[in-house]
Amino acid sequence: MDLSVVVPVYNEEESLSDLAGWIEKVCITGNLEFEIIFIDDGSSDSSWGVITELSKKNKSIKGLRFRRNYGKAAALHSGFEVAQGDVVITMDSDLQDSPDEIPELVRMINEGGYDLVSGWKKKRFDPFVKRFTSRIYNGTARLSSGIKLHDFNCGLKAYRNEVVKGIEVYGEMHRYIPMLAKKAGFSRIGEKIVEHRPRKYGTSKYGLDRFMKGYLDLLTIGFITRFGKSPIIYLVRLAP
Repeated sequence: MDLSVVVPVYNEEESLSDLAGWIEKVCITGNLEFEIIFIDDGSSDSSWGVITELSKKNKSIKGLRFRRNYGKAAALHSGFEVAQGDVVITMDSDLQDSPDEIPELVRMINEGGYDLVSGWKKKRFDPFVKRFTSRIYNGTARLSSGIKLHDFNCGLKAYRNEVVKGIEVYGEMHRYIPMLAKKAGFSRIGEKIVEHRPRKYGTSKYGLDRFMKGYLDLLTIGFITRFGKSPIIYLVRLAP
């Protein structure tokens, strides 16, 4: 399979049909054998029902469902586990990421020699608070990692399949996947300016609690990078 598109979902029932159709159109036009993996992260709306209906109509659409909200990192981790494509692309489910970026992202992985390509939303339509905290995140992440990316937290990313099988994402660490990839030996990390679209449906799920959790996880990542092993590995080994 050429491509897996992994899409975490949390209360985005209005956008899913549009997104699935748009991804399918782009992939068919680009002659890509593809799958779309929607991960319902404990939605309280009808998102899972929409995913179920989409998968009945199209065998390329698959769904995973969490019984409660575990967060974006857990959703990505589960999607990565089942992704079969040579290239894996992640994007948000709110239609603010454009599937039209898919062909060039695939080309950069397959022909450009990158392990990971991160999107850069140079022009953003997010609220001021989110834009401001993102600047703090990105500046700190650049300093601590040495990776020269403008937008670590962009949901639109492309990976070689070996990368997503070689990293573990938990907590709020989806923000720092490039750092996890570099630590795992995947150092060919690139960037592409991508379109950021105004939100069409619903409201942003971002809040200051996510800022705090994310920043604490940045400290954890710094610890892992400096001392070489995640504390979770020690906990697993010590467990009876």
